[in-house]
Amino acid sequence: MKRVTLRAKRDASIRRFHPWVFSGGIAREEEGIEDGEWVEVCDNRGTVLGAGHYQDGSIKVRILSFGATPPSDDFWKNKLQRALDYRVNLGFNQDSTTNCFRLIHGEGDGLSGLIIDIYGSAAVLQCHTIGMYKNRNDIVSALQALKGLTLETIYDKSIDSLPSEFSAGRQNEFLLGNASGGAVSEHGHRFQVDWVTGQKTGFFLDQRDNRYLLGQYAKGKRVLNAFCYSGGFSIYALANEAASVDSVDISAKAMVLTDENVRLNQFEDAAHESITADVLKFLKTPEKSYDLMIVDPPAFAKSVKKRHNAVQAYKRLNSSAIRHIEPGGILFTFSCSQVVDKALFYNTIVAAGMEAGRSIRVMHQLSQPPDHPVNLFHPEGSYLKGLVVYVE
Repeated sequence: MKRVTLRAKRDASIRRFHPWVFSGGIAREEEGIEDGEWVEVCDNRGTVLGAGHYQDGSIKVRILSFGATPPSDDFWKNKLQRALDYRVNLGFNQDSTTNCFRLIHGEGDGLSGLIIDIYGSAAVLQCHTIGMYKNRNDIVSALQALKGLTLETIYDKSIDSLPSEFSAGRQNEFLLGNASGGAVSEHGHRFQVDWVTGQKTGFFLDQRDNRYLLGQYAKGKRVLNAFCYSGGFSIYALANEAASVDSVDISAKAMVLTDENVRLNQFEDAAHESITADVLKFLKTPEKSYDLMIVDPPAFAKSVKKRHNAVQAYKRLNSSAIRHIEPGGILFTFSCSQVVDKALFYNTIVAAGMEAGRSIRVMHQLSQPPDHPVNLFHPEGSYLKGLVVYVE
């Protein structure tokens, strides 16, 4: 492996096992390093601190193996097996009521740049770095060798996650089998997942625990599921005897998926309405009010430069939502923008409540589930923030 050498006093974070090496911390690098290549990272005295994938950009190296010992031939197999064993300890892969979970969550599993989601007998990969993409064959071999997991389909859905200059001319593809989707179980509820054309890897697995919690409050309530995508929260509300559920999303395809999941769970006769509309415009309808609302928008900001505008958008959205909640109603509100941290999101909801002029109590502070683990030394991995508030 070629070497990347850090500037003096720029090795502290690496010694604390943070996996990112920023371009500003590099003193020199050997000539001829290509994007996606494995490199050694050394301090300014030449001591090897670890090895990882190189990619030109603000994050130059993502360390995958700390210490002076180079990765072994069984690196991928060992990493993936430890990740699966962790999920088994959580109860996944042996619970018949839930057969979909995240197997690899980037830095949370020591594999910065890689996401792998499991949907029954299918695995969906998303490589967010060129290095991970170039190591696909090793990753697939490790997946097929896992003890305790049998896969019939492996689909690579990386193209939209990679730099455009690299992904040009490449396409998402099957690396094993050819199933483009299927029905999965989550807490006994059924969901149709299309990992080829659906958002992300096909389903938002990170809201599993929060969907379950919502079900505990749904009985007898008039529910609005805003930004519903395929209707995950709606199904839990219907299953827990909600009085009515409105599912709203601007995507007509999302509403087709929602209707399919309503049928799949045999709720065709329930008081459910699928509404294709812009959520903010929908919330301007004055006669609409609800007892329970879910506001789960896409990431409003993917960079620090866009954070201010995102915060203003979250405030406007939540202020409008609060105005449509009946006294004694409950709001589940979320942000998946990594650059909007927990404190900033909380303060944004405070501002929204003040603007709406309502008295509000915090019931729950929510986050991502344990199959989306946060590396203790990489707090940036905590991306999903949620609040459940009681509106008087």
